[in-house]
Amino acid sequence: MEVLCDECPAGVGIYNPGFWGMNIEDGKTYNLVMYVKSAEAADLTVSLASSDGLQKLASVTVPVAGTSNWTKVEQKLIAKGTNRTSRLEITSNKKGVVWFDQVSLMPSDTFKGHGFRTELISMLLDLKPRFLRFPGGCFVEGEWLRNAFRWRESIGPWEERPGHFGDVWHYWTDDGLGYYEFLQLSEDLGAAPIWVFNNGISHNDEVSTAAIAPFVKDVLDSLEFARGSANSTWGSVRAAMGHPEPFPVKYVAIGNEDCGKKYYLGNYLKFYNAIRESYPDIQMISNCDGSSKPLDHPADLYDFHVYTDSKTLFNMKGTFDKTSRTGPKAFVSEYAVWRTDAGRGSLLGSLAEAAFLTGLEKNSDIVQMASYAPLFVNDNDQTFVSTSFFRFVSSC
Repeated sequence: MEVLCDECPAGVGIYNPGFWGMNIEDGKTYNLVMYVKSAEAADLTVSLASSDGLQKLASVTVPVAGTSNWTKVEQKLIAKGTNRTSRLEITSNKKGVVWFDQVSLMPSDTFKGHGFRTELISMLLDLKPRFLRFPGGCFVEGEWLRNAFRWRESIGPWEERPGHFGDVWHYWTDDGLGYYEFLQLSEDLGAAPIWVFNNGISHNDEVSTAAIAPFVKDVLDSLEFARGSANSTWGSVRAAMGHPEPFPVKYVAIGNEDCGKKYYLGNYLKFYNAIRESYPDIQMISNCDGSSKPLDHPADLYDFHVYTDSKTLFNMKGTFDKTSRTGPKAFVSEYAVWRTDAGRGSLLGSLAEAAFLTGLEKNSDIVQMASYAPLFVNDNDQTFVSTSFFRFVSSC
């Protein structure tokens, strides 16, 4: 931030509205963390204000010493008013240049202090989830492998995580919600973690089976991070983050929606054999649908995804009626009515999904697990049009 005037009466600076406004509530405490540096000493004013800047809800002065090194700033702002579409402002009235990095503002009352909004996690707790699938579907793959999710880059101090561009859904993520946070949230919810990892395949490029070994090693390291002792190489990293006890990862999905791609089967078998040797108790999930014909490769479960219109999904209630009672069981990990029938939620879509679920329950001897997708959607940015389970904004 470059300030071009000296003794600016009201100060000049920058602001950030968060995601369509920050819900600031009277009496609540908000934790500010940021890194700053400036060649000249200066006083910064950090404020919470209404979207037009006219209502000041909280303010604190942050002195910045003249130094070329980054300085970590931690402050608490206590709101003296409520505004559902607030913004964070940083201003100065002294001429000069101030550099900022990793600016974070979080309410102090997040769920168990782990960063998640309490009211949203309360919704999850009401569902009594038996498992949590992470990081999900296409986000795992990326349009290109260079933009695929990388678990190593999503652990450690959040301010040191490089982040990446989620090119499937077209947004940048700082990976503050990373692999460790997923395991931690699963534990907090009392849900079994299901780790979906990249198998060397994206939407547009693939790693050949002959070159897949580094990816296999990466996944084995991720399992050691979760399950290894605090004295192991990667278990010690987990312990240093505050969790010396292992996380009970018992399920992994080898890729997402990649069945039929050139190197899927070859890559799959490399991962399957390596994991089976090192972690024989882990249940492995194939991307290939085994509901209508047997799989041609070993698996403990197979993934089944469906997004369609209401009529089609209603008529799919008998999908598993004729499925073989032997072999891997089904994991219906993504299902929903979408597009025109979905809108912002509809009774027609809900009835179709309920009918589909009756078919899953009827065949529960061969359908082991089911999960809705997507679970949450911000009402301001519904990129994927389906009858999402929970709609929310900054205030609810």
